[in-house]
Amino acid sequence: MLTSESLKRIDREIAKYPADQKQSAVMAALAIAQEEQGWLSSEAIEFVANYLGMAPIAAYEVATFYNMYDLKPVGKYKVSVCTNLPCMLTGGVDAGEYLKKKLGIGYNETTPDGLITLKEGECMGACGDAPVMIVNNRRMCSWMNPEQIDKLLAELK
Repeated sequence: MLTSESLKRIDREIAKYPADQKQSAVMAALAIAQEEQGWLSSEAIEFVANYLGMAPIAAYEVATFYNMYDLKPVGKYKVSVCTNLPCMLTGGVDAGEYLKKKLGIGYNETTPDGLITLKEGECMGACGDAPVMIVNNRRMCSWMNPEQIDKLLAELK
C-alpha cells in the first residue's frame, strides 16, 4: 500500500523505540502515509496499524484525535486557521471569515478547483503571533491580517 521509500522512513521512526514498542511510531507513520497519499483512508490506517503490530482501532483513535490527520481528501493546500481563545481575541475569527469570503467556501470545504481546503484548527502554539494559520501542517503563518492573507493566497495559486 505504501512505497518502499515510505516504508523505509517508517522503519527509521520505528528504530527510535525499543523493539517491543513499535506502536510508539504511530504518529510519524500516519504522517508519512498521509504525505504519500494526500489523506488517510481506512485502508491506510489499517495498513499502518498492521505494520506496527497494533490494533487498527488504536491507530484510528490517533488519526481521529489529532487535527493534522485528514480522513477525507483535501486540496493541494490545507490552510488551518487557529480560532482558540488567544487567536480569537486577536483576529483569528475575522481571519477565518475573510478566508471563507475570499475562497467562497466554509470550514471543511475545498475550493472547486481542488486547490485549497479550509480548516478550523486548534492551538498552534504561537499565541503571541496571532492570528496564526498553518499550511499543510508544516508552514506557520503569523499575524494574518487581510493583507497577509491576500499575499498567502497569491503565493498558493
